[in-house]
Amino acid sequence: MEHFEGKIAVVTGGGTGMGRELVRQLGAAGCHVAMCDVSEDDMADTVSLTLADAPAGTRVTAHVADVSDEAQVLAFRDAVVAQHCAGQATPHVNLLFNNAGIGGGGSFVADGRSEWELTFNVCWGGVYYNARAFMPLLVASDEGHIVNTSSVNGFFASLGPNISHTAYSAAKFAVKGFTEALITDLRLNAPHVKASVVMPGHIGTSIALNSARAHGRNPKDLTEEQLAQIRERLGRQGLDVSGASDEDLRTGMQTQAEMFRDMAPMTAAEAAGVILDGVRHERWRILVGADAARLDALVRQYPDEAYTPGFTERLRDEGTFDFR
Repeated sequence: MEHFEGKIAVVTGGGTGMGRELVRQLGAAGCHVAMCDVSEDDMADTVSLTLADAPAGTRVTAHVADVSDEAQVLAFRDAVVAQHCAGQATPHVNLLFNNAGIGGGGSFVADGRSEWELTFNVCWGGVYYNARAFMPLLVASDEGHIVNTSSVNGFFASLGPNISHTAYSAAKFAVKGFTEALITDLRLNAPHVKASVVMPGHIGTSIALNSARAHGRNPKDLTEEQLAQIRERLGRQGLDVSGASDEDLRTGMQTQAEMFRDMAPMTAAEAAGVILDGVRHERWRILVGADAARLDALVRQYPDEAYTPGFTERLRDEGTFDFR
């Protein structure tokens, strides 16, 4: 797919971060875009920003939908067909970007099920439900492409030796495996549709803040019970926060999430550019960021050491990731 002009794209998680930048850059290229997100206000901002740079006649629509809820995904699909496929002899879309995701659900052993399952259901279930919903529309096109966002945690299931990271990693491994399996499936059954898996490193997005809100833990509004849970979790990571007040913890969690967004080595706009370039060149595997490329190389080079403290020390020493 060398150009996007006149094509129809579907983007999940279009309200902020990489999703917003995908919508903006696709719109600027003359692509009609339908996005979903859980935040109507964030999507309204994305629509405004996109239309400011898009050619006249470009359609950009926003739809509130939780990608972990299949009924909402199907309603989203029906709205896309109604608003973007009217007049088509055969309703179709050309691009599906399964981008929506949240973090959380760190420990399978020590934490409860609700956060684990919400994280997994958004990060994996959102990909699965949208792929099911929109695949017939991709197959009906003359040229289609499904782009699923995994993560470096789709080939390295860790945030360092002192942090449990099970739900997000499990989901992102599932996204990677599913997309790779689709390559053969599509070649056999719909060769005009391509598949790509996106593996971003540290990208400057609001995923940390959005994830906290999704789990009901807005840093500024943390309850005493939630703060006690955070103290326990930090203690398991070897951090002594006994001298920190509750307000210190609230401020610290907010600051940490903002630093993840503001001090990343790559911006969301840069990441979206890399992804779209990969789609144009039909790359099935799109690594996003020098840190992603380096981590990928090291995991392949030292697979037996990947989950030892020495491996994360190597990453930290060479500046690939700042594991604490």
